[in-house]
Amino acid sequence: MRAYLGEHRHVLTLKATAEYPDIPKVAGTSLLTDPLWTPSAPIPLADIGLQHQTGHDFHGVDGTEGFAVAHLPDDTQGHHYRSYSAAMADLAAPSVFQNRSTYRLLDADLTTSTGRLLFGSGTYFDGIDVGEASAHEFAARELGLVDDLKLREAIGAPCDPARRPTNVAISTLTLRHDREAGTAQFFLHWRDPKRVGHAGGLYQVLPVGIFQASSDESWNQDNDFDLWRCMVREFSEELLGTSEEHGSDQAPIDYETWPFAAQITQELGTGVRAYYLGMGVDPLTLATDMLTVAVVDAPLFDTLFGNIVETNDEGRILKAQRFTEDTVGRFAHKEPTQAAGAALLALAWSHRDALLS
Repeated sequence: MRAYLGEHRHVLTLKATAEYPDIPKVAGTSLLTDPLWTPSAPIPLADIGLQHQTGHDFHGVDGTEGFAVAHLPDDTQGHHYRSYSAAMADLAAPSVFQNRSTYRLLDADLTTSTGRLLFGSGTYFDGIDVGEASAHEFAARELGLVDDLKLREAIGAPCDPARRPTNVAISTLTLRHDREAGTAQFFLHWRDPKRVGHAGGLYQVLPVGIFQASSDESWNQDNDFDLWRCMVREFSEELLGTSEEHGSDQAPIDYETWPFAAQITQELGTGVRAYYLGMGVDPLTLATDMLTVAVVDAPLFDTLFGNIVETNDEGRILKAQRFTEDTVGRFAHKEPTQAAGAALLALAWSHRDALLS
């Protein structure tokens, strides 16, 4: 089933969209959203207000219910798997598959000029146990192996964080903006299904990373609770091929003395402009993405990212694509692009005047 799911993710995603006829979609794509998640104009990233709440009790569907695990097999000892992540770890684990701590979305309102995001605490496997299990269930129904979608029906509203553990990724469209030529380029990632637990075989913008601390030591939880710092680590990791932790297993990252972080952050607001465009849910896997754009002036981009890697731990990086209506339309609506990436491209194109001003 994992092999079938990996080979048909894009088609299954488009079919899963039909399960939500009354849920708004982002920019004519399959990404599901909520009116509170869709600002009318790009919000400068620095204006987004973050709050972290400790001790939050969760009462929704967590993927351990009997109907959620009924389709799972027995292990080699004859014991039934009690979670999708446990079965996946034993039987179909990608090369990157760790149950890291995350910042779990609790609430969001992006309809004001200063959006508000409230987070609690979660783990990466929370999302696997519900989201990937829902995708598996949907694929099984497509093959006629199950008759209904009990897990998906129990979850109900896909954009309600109270219904399921909602980990979020930060998906960033990186634009190299050549002001003199009046042009821009963007970059895409092909996600290798052998290396990643989600969205293998699809194109995606880059960088993308789960909103989480750099490692699980307690000193990182507050230090890394910042959208820009998470994006900086992903820029370094996915475009330059560096380690994700940067020594944070021994001490908190000092973003002011880390040369790359210091340089790109110093340019924030001038040579680099970062915006928050919205948020949405993948209809197949229920993965939730914050949609952001980083516009980098060409000379600075070439200084920061002059040696972009061709491959990284999660897949292959495509050559730079022209930020034009034809190319954006191709990857947003015709190619097998992850729902969040397709939506972000289409949304960014609709806001191009504001982003490239």
